Amino acid sequence: MPIPTATYRIQFSKAFDFQAASDIITYLADLGISCIYASPIFKARKGSLHGYDIVDPSRLNPELGSITDFEKLKAELQKQHMGWLQDIVPNHMAFDFENKMLMDVFENGRHSMYRHFFDVDWEHPLGSLQGKLPAPFLGGYYGQSLENKEIRLEYAETGFSVNYYDQALPLKIDSYTDVLTFRSSALRTRLGEDHPHFIKFLAVLHILNTLPSGNAVKDRCEQIKVAKYMLWELYCRNPVIRRFVDTNIEMFNGEKGNPESFRHIDKLLDEQVFRLSYWKVANEEINYRRFFHLNDFICLRMEDEAVFDRTHTLIFKLIEDGPVSGLRVDHIDGLYDPAIYLRRLRKKAGDIYLVVEKILDRTEDLVPLWPVQGTTGYEFMNTVNGLFCQSNNADRFSTIYASFSGFKNSATDLVYEQKKHIMAYHMKGDLDNLAGHMKRIAGRDRYGKDFTRHGLNRALKEILAHFPVYRTYINHHGSSPSDQRYIQTAAKAALRRHPGLRREIDYITSCLLAEPQAQPSPAEEDRIDFVLTFQQFTAPLMAKGFEDTLLYHYNRLISLNEVGGEPYHFGCSLDAFHAFNRKRAALWPHSLSATATHDAKRGEDVRARINVLSELPDEWHRNLETWKKLNSGKKKRVGGNIIPDGNGEYFLYQTLIGSFPFDKSDHPEYVERIKTYGIKALREANVHSNWLAPDIDYEEGFVAFIGEILDVVKENPFLERFLPFCRRIAHYGVFNSLSQTLIKITAPGLPDFYQGTELWDLNLVDPDNRRSVDFDQRKAYLKEIREKVRRNIHDTIEELRNAKEDGRIKLFLIHMALEARNRNREIFLNGNYTPLAINGRFKDNIIAFARFHINQWCLTIVPRFLTSVIKAGEYPLGSHVWFDTEVVLPDGFPYQWKNIFTAELLSGRSLRVSEILKDFPVAMLMSEDRP
Repeated sequence: MPIPTATYRIQFSKAFDFQAASDIITYLADLGISCIYASPIFKARKGSLHGYDIVDPSRLNPELGSITDFEKLKAELQKQHMGWLQDIVPNHMAFDFENKMLMDVFENGRHSMYRHFFDVDWEHPLGSLQGKLPAPFLGGYYGQSLENKEIRLEYAETGFSVNYYDQALPLKIDSYTDVLTFRSSALRTRLGEDHPHFIKFLAVLHILNTLPSGNAVKDRCEQIKVAKYMLWELYCRNPVIRRFVDTNIEMFNGEKGNPESFRHIDKLLDEQVFRLSYWKVANEEINYRRFFHLNDFICLRMEDEAVFDRTHTLIFKLIEDGPVSGLRVDHIDGLYDPAIYLRRLRKKAGDIYLVVEKILDRTEDLVPLWPVQGTTGYEFMNTVNGLFCQSNNADRFSTIYASFSGFKNSATDLVYEQKKHIMAYHMKGDLDNLAGHMKRIAGRDRYGKDFTRHGLNRALKEILAHFPVYRTYINHHGSSPSDQRYIQTAAKAALRRHPGLRREIDYITSCLLAEPQAQPSPAEEDRIDFVLTFQQFTAPLMAKGFEDTLLYHYNRLISLNEVGGEPYHFGCSLDAFHAFNRKRAALWPHSLSATATHDAKRGEDVRARINVLSELPDEWHRNLETWKKLNSGKKKRVGGNIIPDGNGEYFLYQTLIGSFPFDKSDHPEYVERIKTYGIKALREANVHSNWLAPDIDYEEGFVAFIGEILDVVKENPFLERFLPFCRRIAHYGVFNSLSQTLIKITAPGLPDFYQGTELWDLNLVDPDNRRSVDFDQRKAYLKEIREKVRRNIHDTIEELRNAKEDGRIKLFLIHMALEARNRNREIFLNGNYTPLAINGRFKDNIIAFARFHINQWCLTIVPRFLTSVIKAGEYPLGSHVWFDTEVVLPDGFPYQWKNIFTAELLSGRSLRVSEILKDFPVAMLMSEDRP
């Protein structure tokens, strides 16, 4: 199995295509990257910025370039001996007219071979959804949209369709005759019965009326194709037939102001497989599984082997023929049975590198039997980030936050409340479906017959709101101890809050945890189906209630507000960090180690800066109060609200501290970025505004406040006080960044770099972090660094220290460390992990560990919490900083070491930090002798 040394995430789009990627492969190879990590490259909705809205997984996305462009990229990778880790999306597709499989369902109904590809309950108990698939895309109510002529019947070479702005849904083939036989006597009169075109027209009707059904799918498709071709030819060649069809369409589409004139199209729409509806309806009535609560993403029944085979054809070809050497599985928690999917994937894909996008709780382990190398690294990102948060100041920060913002709720209570809100306003229909399923099971059981659907709904809502992890993995083989623990934890919490629901909660818990039968009956199969469906619901609920709401609402220290993070845990102890790495080295040594991803809430260096605040609670508090007074006159009052409120203002100041650019010339663009980000943050927080019903007045007030406090044209006392503090924090943030970057490269796991983060990553959440990357600048920097290192490494280091603002010092670190990692692969891929003891005055300010394999050794030594060690503007270098602080080496360790950043040699059974960090702020020492 080819295991990468280091991966580099590329966000493909029309603006960064295969050709653009080809142009940076040599640069990435020179940097030390061994494998590109590509966002989805399959045909996506036109204009897609991310590639997750796939419409055809069997084709490459034409917006990314031609086959020739793709082959060129493949050749460049082969030339540099680099791998390709491909992101795949098995859970869902775009609900869009470009999705031909879904459109085939609409056109052929129950005769479509793809009808059961999509996760749709065709037998939904709600009559209006039976045999229908909602198309909840209308901007207003159906009747209003229809009579405003926003919904229109149209005809083109591809056939009849119902159009709503950019959306075009094909008419069911059985409905063609409704349109074509409407006023057909008029056509007969105009052309005459013996006219060859009229005879041909009748032949089209005959074909449409005698289409094969059942298993004759191929014959049916051929006849439909023939009928469509004949009809289009008649339409194009005969003006009478064209006017006949056009007039029928015009009459069906109705006359604005005449409600009766819409009865024909209304009846026609009622016959369709799709049911056009107001987009808000899907929140309460839904029979298809969505990606989270997004109506325009429809999920697949990936548990069906036919679906698996059809949607994985291209990716397996790319594995077999090249260039793909590894897979990243998106949203594994959305699948019906992840274990079955992964076993099937492993069997078909062979011995390739395989990781899953899985968010793990702090105490949660990846399922040990999954045939994967690990995860995409959220747990690593949050563990390492926590190292640079001063845990001792947790209570002080809680007091400061509550005092300034007025925010009194605990984070755990807020998660509960937000989950309840999501289920009430965004996923009510999904919850009702789950409760209906539970009612069906209970109705067959003497112990459950008296439970009402309402009572089961309430009990389910409470269990789900208290669920402590994204999901469990119970299947036909039963539950694991961790599955049982998480479900029982949720049930107990639900009972404490609502003891009156004890019987319902106990019954649901017993249903979830029942031992599977050796020979399952239909009733047992239905119970297992409920359990698996329940588990598919917990993950998106957690994602929406926690990731996309709490992380914008609970703002004590927003560097901790990250995907997979736990902001109510203030930092990570050194012992916990070492325990995490030992476990990783033993169980998942090839899991990815990320510090930034396309889903991250803020860039890695934004977090590195904000973490510095955790060291300075009193100074932070004083500045907050000063800024609040200086900016009080810039706030607006709208409808009784002062904009922003204390929580929003607190959030904004942290954001500015973390993301303020080094270069003054970036300021105008930066202000606009912060305004855009501010609106997104308001809507995600779901307090003063939201995505369903944006409060434009509040948003405009918030944006105006941002513009006022960041104004550099007129005198601005706030910026005069803010910028010196911000620059000071940024200085210390540089060292946090360098430390976490080296830890990522040397700790157990495979270092993953998000595009552009080899320089300072001061981006915010998407789409901010998907902005174009200046690769020409990075190429020039790397070329210059490599040339200067060959001439004089000490002069190079000194120059980089004096120009830290441009980020070259981070690029230098990455290049040198990856070069050393590539020369000593076995240490990092299969080596052991040992924490190292620190003695001396600043023992708590140094993190040190060793990696070793057979006779190869590497030491990592990095600083943290430097506000108590050096003054602003200083570097943490030399004896006047570190005094007697030393790294103690255990017996059996080598005696001679070489610093890969400075080329200096060190020796001894204990190493003085003042010597290790004499010229460069972090150290990676490789053994020069054998123990």
